[in-house]
Amino acid sequence: MTKQQLIGTGFTAASTADDVLEGIDLTGKNAIVTGGHRGLGLEMTRALRKAGAHVTVAVRDPAAVDDPEASQLDLLDPKSIDAFVERYLATGRPLHILINNAGIMAGPLHRDARGYESQFATNHLGHFQLTLGLLPALRAAHGARIVNVTSGGHRLSDIRWDDPHFEREYDPMLAYGQSKTANVLFAVELERRWSQYGIHAFAAHPGIVITTNLGPHLAVGEARTAWLSPEDLRAMGLTDADGNQIVDPSRERKTAAQGASTAVFGATSPLLEGHGGTYLKDNEVSPLDTVGDTDFHDPDVRSDVVPHAVDPDSAVRLWNLSEELVKH
Repeated sequence: MTKQQLIGTGFTAASTADDVLEGIDLTGKNAIVTGGHRGLGLEMTRALRKAGAHVTVAVRDPAAVDDPEASQLDLLDPKSIDAFVERYLATGRPLHILINNAGIMAGPLHRDARGYESQFATNHLGHFQLTLGLLPALRAAHGARIVNVTSGGHRLSDIRWDDPHFEREYDPMLAYGQSKTANVLFAVELERRWSQYGIHAFAAHPGIVITTNLGPHLAVGEARTAWLSPEDLRAMGLTDADGNQIVDPSRERKTAAQGASTAVFGATSPLLEGHGGTYLKDNEVSPLDTVGDTDFHDPDVRSDVVPHAVDPDSAVRLWNLSEELVKH
């Protein structure tokens, strides 16, 4: 039987990060939010701190961020990841919450120094290396949560087992979809391997949060991309005729506070006890969608999880592949 079944949380697509944290005291808890300095990550950081948590913000350029708890992390640079882990472990603080939020979306083909396609390397492999390195601090919490910020875009592509780095023809949206599938599969296998340590993992889909004052961008997690034109945004029902954002949480169009809520819910809610290793949306466990069609230009965006993203055999296979890839 699939784990992907509604559990009746009482929250909705319109619930905010503050809503899901109501009554939850995070005093004495330590959290890390990658990309926690802007967009949805900033809202996650704000909400967790308001509830009492000590939040370390992982960012590529701490000097450019007005946050005393910012720490340097470049997910495309293995040495930067190792250095971040070393600094955190040296503090001796247990880690109660890790939100792997930072990410990139679409854009031209770019490869890291190892030759890996950048979306897979940033969105998945960087967070894979980071999470494994932080295991001692997560175990020391004696009860920790890991949340991988994913997307309904996982429906676009399974893992391309024969060509994960797009050595052949590159498609930016398929590359994005693959990386988001990887986020979900990583949570599935984290739960299987680490639940014995009291560490539980979730993948969280935030919905669609756009930023029109910076141009025709679509934001998912920390990522922003200009692949959608103003006409596309209007056709998708994301903006009105004047280019203003349309907020309709029931159809995935959310504010930052609403978009950040599901990751915060996954990181903190007692309602999720016993439901680790699942894909969340709208502050609920998503039902499994066996149809699986997705058109990002369709006004009725479908984002329930599809089978390839929660397949346990694929989750093991991806873990093993990732271990090999981060060795280089």
